[in-house]
Amino acid sequence: MKSTSFSKDTYDQASPRTGFLEIENLQKSYRTPDGNQFVVLDNVNLTVGEDEYISVIGHSGCGKSTLLKIVAGLEKATSGSVRLDGKEIRKPGAERMMVFQHYSLLPWLTVRENIRLAVDEVLKDANRSEKISIVNEHLAMVNLTAAADKYPDEISGGMKQRVGIARALAIRPKMLLMDEPFGALDALTRGKLQRQVLDIWESHRQAVMMVTHDVDEAIYMSDRIILMTNGPAANIGEIIEVPFPHPRDRTAMRNSKEYYELRNYALNFLDRYFTQDE
Repeated sequence: MKSTSFSKDTYDQASPRTGFLEIENLQKSYRTPDGNQFVVLDNVNLTVGEDEYISVIGHSGCGKSTLLKIVAGLEKATSGSVRLDGKEIRKPGAERMMVFQHYSLLPWLTVRENIRLAVDEVLKDANRSEKISIVNEHLAMVNLTAAADKYPDEISGGMKQRVGIARALAIRPKMLLMDEPFGALDALTRGKLQRQVLDIWESHRQAVMMVTHDVDEAIYMSDRIILMTNGPAANIGEIIEVPFPHPRDRTAMRNSKEYYELRNYALNFLDRYFTQDE
């Protein structure tokens, strides 16, 4: 692989993306009790391709989860626009599914029933056999066929997160949104699930936007890394192209010069803003 030196030019010369998700001049602010405006995000501009995997990374309080919720339609921008496939995002929709850090499963439903609930709600035109097939397909996709009839309190944290991912993918969204999806898992489980999610994405490409605190995770999984400045009034400081082709081999990546150059560049950016915040 050709050696790449990462510098500010990596951001400045990033190739433009065809508009699928388009965020333009986005601002998000809240009114404080004393009547002032607290600006969380200011002048955020980003375009994401229809089969691109991006990660958003930054220090706590930089508004990355707020940005994700605006794309999900769970929060509204104060100004600016957010469009998916040319349509303005104004509310939650089945074309955008979100996976949270904490497993939002219904404890009285089995693994199969948790996935089927989403399919019943969204794919209303599908018949019973089609719905059963979709549920079974996605159970197999995340290796949960054997646990299909277990309840959430009978399975591990990693398995619960796989149920959430299968449920999100089963309704065939145009975009998958993930907020620290591996953050509550132990290191071994986290690595296995990262690989599994990447396998699924590499075989069923779609737009993915993932919020993370983990630079190594972002490099391993993403096509581009969005580096956020500190809040308040946070925005996109830099965008880094990840030069490794898919499918990815974690061991080979970590033995390459490019990996450490990219990792150090991202960490130095974050350290610089951490120091400024102090």
